[in-house]
Amino acid sequence: MTDAAQQSGQASGGGRPLPITDADAPFARRREEQRQATERRVQRERDLAVAAARWLGDDLVDGPIEFRQQFTVTAKLHRVRDLLVHLKDELGCAMLTDLTAIDYMQHDDPHPERFCVLWTVTNLDQDANLRIKAYVSEDAPLAPTVSDVWGAANWPEREVYDMYGIEFTGHPNLVRILMPLEYAGFPLRKDYPLRGRGERDNFPVVRRGEGEERE
Repeated sequence: MTDAAQQSGQASGGGRPLPITDADAPFARRREEQRQATERRVQRERDLAVAAARWLGDDLVDGPIEFRQQFTVTAKLHRVRDLLVHLKDELGCAMLTDLTAIDYMQHDDPHPERFCVLWTVTNLDQDANLRIKAYVSEDAPLAPTVSDVWGAANWPEREVYDMYGIEFTGHPNLVRILMPLEYAGFPLRKDYPLRGRGERDNFPVVRRGEGEERE
């Protein structure tokens, strides 16, 4: 500190120099706390994935796989429902966070089947997520419903059926949820044309107001 600065500080502070603070210190401390919290969460999710993989035993296809601090366990299709029930009842995964599907038709890496269904479950008490995957055959695109395990699975299963053509056995009302009931084809399959097959030309007219029509 220069003499002029010291004099200025003494003048404004009653003879005491102004304190010198590190403005970045609170942010650095917060970043370190966040880093440690992330490490703890990742470890909890790793432990959950290992527990799921061990429970599967010989019915484990792959995993736990870690990618960008997220864990995935791949189960044989005939055991995936049992695993999901076990995760809810025994491992505290009370919440189904997401349910979707993947079409590997144009994927660079080889996969045993064209399709897979992917469930994401969450242990709310531990703030831990886990992704469960099961491959589904193109010739018989069937997967078990978990709508009776988590009510939240009802509509996502209908959406996967609507977009990919994967049927969920045991679903109470497996009908299209986004496309018209008479719609032919599954828009999210990789072999489906980006511009469709002319279905929009045959969509019914929806009346939205007096004297107004819109296709």
